[in-house]
Amino acid sequence: MIEAVEKRYNVYSEYLKNKYGEKVYKLPVNLSVTCPNRDGTVGCGGCTFCGEEGAGFENLSNRLSVKQQIETNMKYIQEKYNVHKFIAYFQNFSNTYLPLDAFKAYILEACVPEIAEIAISTRPDCINDSYLEFLDDVRKEYKIEISIELGLQTVNYHTLKKINRGHSLAEFIDAVTRIHHYSFDICVHLILNLPWDTMDDVIENAKIVSALGIKQVKLHSLYMVKNTVMGDLYRKGEINIILVEEYVDRVIVFLEYLNPAITIQRLIGRAPEENTLFVNWNMSWWKIRDMIEAEMERKDSYQGKKFDYLNGKAVKKWGSGE
Repeated sequence: MIEAVEKRYNVYSEYLKNKYGEKVYKLPVNLSVTCPNRDGTVGCGGCTFCGEEGAGFENLSNRLSVKQQIETNMKYIQEKYNVHKFIAYFQNFSNTYLPLDAFKAYILEACVPEIAEIAISTRPDCINDSYLEFLDDVRKEYKIEISIELGLQTVNYHTLKKINRGHSLAEFIDAVTRIHHYSFDICVHLILNLPWDTMDDVIENAKIVSALGIKQVKLHSLYMVKNTVMGDLYRKGEINIILVEEYVDRVIVFLEYLNPAITIQRLIGRAPEENTLFVNWNMSWWKIRDMIEAEMERKDSYQGKKFDYLNGKAVKKWGSGE
């Protein structure tokens, strides 16, 4: 039953198994970095939803070296799951927002035999050709795959301004274009229930991601952290979060408009319960995932069901001309 449901969208674990021939696990790496909308470069205060820990709440301390973090996590996963290949995931904040020499040193620490891929999470306005050229050299020398995870959150540039992202849609398009030049896989992070976004924005998210040739998507639901701008607005009742049933609907519609070739890293994120005002409707992430899959089964919905809008949709009625 579950296998039949999962085939309705491209599951990340299956993608990795097909690519590497065996099970592969991500090992989070936590660097002492920040973001340009925190330190005044493009703004101050960071994204209005982001707490002081950023996204890597389960990471090891960044006081440990990259090599120590990888070895510690690798030992645990190897013993528990008997896995032999790993992805070094530079997860928290903007991991290319570093002097180039420092960035190079951190990445080279991760180039150990068991690492099959290096995944780097960052912002669209922190993508630079010099960093990409270095990563291309790493791929060639160490035979390690490179993927870039871009935090976009929404294609609605009005919402991007409201959440203090410090960049617009243009920087995202530029980053994607530059990364494509090196043929690195791109994973885009999106939050489908930002308070100012509607179902139209959900659909446009899927369309733009598809039109730009993105390879992977990671979906999040918004959670409210104490002592953040958005958390304060939520506490005062000035913004609301949609019901879980509507989030389920948004995910399904997003998938229907998404290119069926794109891999889905996840449908909803895990979040820390401590220091938060709202997390995943007080439900386990896997329960919401199961709700999405069951509803897709009920509706006979699947990824790419409405993927019919590219390559000159308006003239397709005249035939291909071939």
